[in-house]
Amino acid sequence: MAVVREFTLPDLGEGLTGAEIVRWLVEVGDVVTVDQPVVEVETAKAMVDVPCPYAGVVTARFGEEGTELPVGAPLLTVADSGGSGGPGVSGGSAETEAPASSGEPGAGGGSGNVLVGYGTAAPAERRRRVRPARVPANGEAAATTVEGPVPVISPLVRRLARQHGIDLRQLVGSGPEGLILRADVERAIPGTAEPVSEEREERGERGERIPLRGVRGAVADKLARSRREIPDATCWVDADATELLAARTAMNAAGGPKISVLALLARICTAALARFPDLNATVDMERREVVRLGEVHLGFAAQTDRGLVVPVVRDAHRLSVEGLAAEISRLTEAARAGALSPADLTGGTFTLNNYGVFGVDGSTPIINHPEAAMLGVGRIAPKPWVHHGELAVRHVVQLSFTFDHRVCDGGTAGGFLRYVADCVEQPSVLLRGL
Repeated sequence: MAVVREFTLPDLGEGLTGAEIVRWLVEVGDVVTVDQPVVEVETAKAMVDVPCPYAGVVTARFGEEGTELPVGAPLLTVADSGGSGGPGVSGGSAETEAPASSGEPGAGGGSGNVLVGYGTAAPAERRRRVRPARVPANGEAAATTVEGPVPVISPLVRRLARQHGIDLRQLVGSGPEGLILRADVERAIPGTAEPVSEEREERGERGERIPLRGVRGAVADKLARSRREIPDATCWVDADATELLAARTAMNAAGGPKISVLALLARICTAALARFPDLNATVDMERREVVRLGEVHLGFAAQTDRGLVVPVVRDAHRLSVEGLAAEISRLTEAARAGALSPADLTGGTFTLNNYGVFGVDGSTPIINHPEAAMLGVGRIAPKPWVHHGELAVRHVVQLSFTFDHRVCDGGTAGGFLRYVADCVEQPSVLLRGL
């Protein structure tokens, strides 16, 4: 007698109330093992794999790809393959066990792990999944190995492929590291000689409605809330970054891990926040208090195909330049691969925004609510500059600093920005402060 267990969408943490099904990793009839990822979902924080706490045969799936489900909604049912006859075999009976809310183990000895990355499976294990083949009539399952996820990050790209019956596994992406882009799918649509967007224009359709959900929706909500609640102000200054670039070149020439300009700026930020701790804070308006935070969890803006994300370097104030460089590199790679966990994207206390990668000089960024400040960095470009009383070509960068005026006045903000600029112009200033 087989026992059928229902696995529901677990509580993914960080206040999340639901998720969108991006890709099913198993089919009805597949045999699954304990903690095997069964579905890839996108929350407002990140793309995550959800592992099933039960072993057995998948008897049903609930929700098509692209469907949004609330926490607690059924995801799939699994029949204990150890029962006589097994599911679907004439003469066998099945008992349905109470739903396993939030991935809690049932009587069959489920693991209780909720998410890959929070449970026992290591991140490297997610790159290569074992998907068992369909169960033959004799009940013997032959496992086959398939490589990791199709290199697609954007749910919009996945949806477009589904709408036109395109098998993403047959496409070669034109993006970085083979990433499949929307243009790749459009080119694969039968009978389409030009981008779909242009065809829509010819048919007279003047616009496309794109739902604000998932990461994009979460960003929209946070930015709107920041504008509503935070009385922000911005100050800026130009700085000669020639010596900073020279210091980076010297450090990288010495061997060891490569140091990025962003890592140097991150180290400057942690030093500046140690001098101006009022800016590593948040505001509690219910209690009418400024909460000064003891640890610096440094967020940095990263643009991906899924939109803007802000990975967080934990305890950045405790890390050396080398440590910051390594952690920024790790988080950046995970962001581009869509592999950041919700924990990687929350809990920041200060944000570093390098919009110079877009080739622009300045910006007045919106504060990452509920933080109190953000440092913006423009492109570093050769410009005429007065150096030691003479006109010279130097590498100049514009720094902008946006701050919550409830936390401090212009004097504190100006002092912070001036210290950052001094460290950029003369890296020895930072060494003297250590």
